[in-house]
Amino acid sequence: MSFARPRRLIGVIAVGACALAGVAATSGTSEAAPNGPTMNIQLLSFNDFHGNLEPPSGSSGRLVTGHQLVNGKAVDVTTDSLVPPGVGGVEYLSTHLAQAREGHPYSLTVAAGDLIGASPLLSAAFHDEPTIEAMNALKLDVSAVGNHEFDEGYKELQRMENGGCIPGDPTSCALHTFQGADFPYLAANVKYAGTDQTILPAYTVKNIKGAKIGFIGMTLKDTPTIVTAAGVAGLQFTDEVKTANALVPVLRKQGVNAIVVLVHQGGTPGQQTWFGPDNKPYTVNPSYDAACADGAQLDPTSPIIPIAKGLDPAIDMIVSGHTHQPYVCDIKDPAGQDRMVTSASSFGRLFTDTELTYDRRTQDITRTSVMSAKNMLVTRNVPKDPAQTSIITQYKKAIAPIAGQVIGHINADVTRAGNPAGESALGDLVADAQVNDPSLVTNNQKPVIAFMNPGGLRADLTYAASSWGEAPGDVTYEEAFTVQPFNNYLVSMDLKGSDIYALLTQQVTGNNAATGKKTLQVSAGFTYSMTSTGPVDGSVKLGGVAIDKNATYRIAANNFLSDGGDNFAAFKNGTNKYFGGLDIVGFVKYLPTVSPYDPVAPTRIAGNN
Repeated sequence: MSFARPRRLIGVIAVGACALAGVAATSGTSEAAPNGPTMNIQLLSFNDFHGNLEPPSGSSGRLVTGHQLVNGKAVDVTTDSLVPPGVGGVEYLSTHLAQAREGHPYSLTVAAGDLIGASPLLSAAFHDEPTIEAMNALKLDVSAVGNHEFDEGYKELQRMENGGCIPGDPTSCALHTFQGADFPYLAANVKYAGTDQTILPAYTVKNIKGAKIGFIGMTLKDTPTIVTAAGVAGLQFTDEVKTANALVPVLRKQGVNAIVVLVHQGGTPGQQTWFGPDNKPYTVNPSYDAACADGAQLDPTSPIIPIAKGLDPAIDMIVSGHTHQPYVCDIKDPAGQDRMVTSASSFGRLFTDTELTYDRRTQDITRTSVMSAKNMLVTRNVPKDPAQTSIITQYKKAIAPIAGQVIGHINADVTRAGNPAGESALGDLVADAQVNDPSLVTNNQKPVIAFMNPGGLRADLTYAASSWGEAPGDVTYEEAFTVQPFNNYLVSMDLKGSDIYALLTQQVTGNNAATGKKTLQVSAGFTYSMTSTGPVDGSVKLGGVAIDKNATYRIAANNFLSDGGDNFAAFKNGTNKYFGGLDIVGFVKYLPTVSPYDPVAPTRIAGNN
């Protein structure tokens, strides 16, 4: 089994289960280190790419860049205001990384998991082979595995690393034989049950002209509770801190003192205080470049905090992920010294640029040098990388038959036209698909209510439509995708009954009172009566039983709403949030289960608010 392939001027040793798994060297690796006691090494990092080859749209392509006062209220300024608007897209990410490497002869690019899984159609339709090829093209050096790397099972993850085709599956190796990753995937805390053997290398050592840097890669230990059981059957996931700390002496025996941990677990920045032009303080959402050195803070319940506090002081830096949040923060190690922890949001919208100073005398990273990390926007005002464009173009051509695939049938138009309360037949259908999406089930907990923002429904399902020559009433994948074109991710979370009342009230109050009501579409079994000021107390019911304001309910929404989008701040109070698959994927899987579908008059929400 080959865990790494020779590339560029950097040598690599990839090791699994504390046994030598493979060695690759390149010309120049054995050259003497540069003169002088220190050398600068650049570390570029990102996380949670999730197969977003094409530029993500809507909220998935948006980040907060600043704040401004509007009518006395602080509002976010986002990347929608850029020219062109939005951030992300692998063609631009690759170019930005190449530009960042200019002037840095010693540079490494690393990732903290979830490169694949929960991916848009362009990648998911081909078992994420296009994304691995894109990662090779942008010269990724190493990545940790994340929980979504196990979406199709650990054997499929090993195929992602080693290459090869799925026998009898025409969507695998659709264009050519899949060669696998040019970079090592690391899974230090994922072992075959009952053994000490990891399913992939535990760590890798990069040798840059004599400067050795060890990378330990891990997913969160709770991965088995948030992925399909069949995908991880027969595996054991070990504690992140214990796993990494046990590898420190292993690396030191090889003369490796400089160590970086890539861990697919993360934190969430809290809201920040922003002083407006009137010199008054306002509580605002953190921007993409939130840094603890500039006053940002991680929520104290963030799971990355105890991990960072427990990792051996010999570890110099932590690159994190999983929470899809941007931050650059220092967390004290067990010796009381500051240690940098970074995360670059998700979907290729950001990357983190960190400058390291390697001391040749101690053969270690100078810890104070790591404080220079900064998150960088992947803007779309740079040339597209031709290699990435070629990958996208070829797979888009291959996916055309999928776009015309019939996925279900409707017996009449299913439209966005609302009843007096704003509920629509299409909204009902989409909300039902979300509440029934199996990708949102965690710890055997299934969502019981789904909320869908009406602005996310961009087109009706029309009975007479026939863009691919299909029969009237047949719904193609392309038609379904047009309904929800933003590639939003579905999120399940715990929400108190009082917060459910609050978000229903927020449909007609606050900023929504000024901009016009935004009626959330809801799933079957959830009903209530609405007034111009909010829901009628006691009318909010689930299965005919009144919602208890002191009880907790598992709910589903897309990532846009879960972050408080459309002025629904109550969603931010959700706890135990878990990112599932794409909304379109859930819809495509659900529609066949209810076909042929007969839309009925919306009756879940009463009133004329």
